[in-house]
Amino acid sequence: MPTADGSGATTQQTETQAEPRTGLGTQEEFVTPTHNIGCVFTPEGGTATYMPAGGGPELSCDRVEPVYARATLGRSGPPEIDRNVTGEASCCSANPVLEYGDVWRRGPFTCASARTGLTCTRDDGHSMFISRRRISGN
Repeated sequence: MPTADGSGATTQQTETQAEPRTGLGTQEEFVTPTHNIGCVFTPEGGTATYMPAGGGPELSCDRVEPVYARATLGRSGPPEIDRNVTGEASCCSANPVLEYGDVWRRGPFTCASARTGLTCTRDDGHSMFISRRRISGN
């Protein structure tokens, strides 16, 4: 049977699809009032498109200025801090805003927004602090 270009050659295409992951959660985002810091929470078990190291949960926060940086609290241990984020910057969504004085809680994570910066703590006491002036963790 001739092809569309009339050459008579035939091509067989095989379509493969990845098995969909079901029963997983969805990510949740928030941003600080200046829109300089934005965080993404991924629940335990991940999402249909992203699985955190160790299976989650995970809280990842990006700072835009003065230098793009990322701090991530995973399932255990101290946060990973990357002060040299390269590639496509993913920060920050426009909403919802975690106003100064407000507290956000999901899974084992609690974040408090203040004019001095954002402090996020995991139930076991490990935490990270992100502001325009510094980014640190324990």
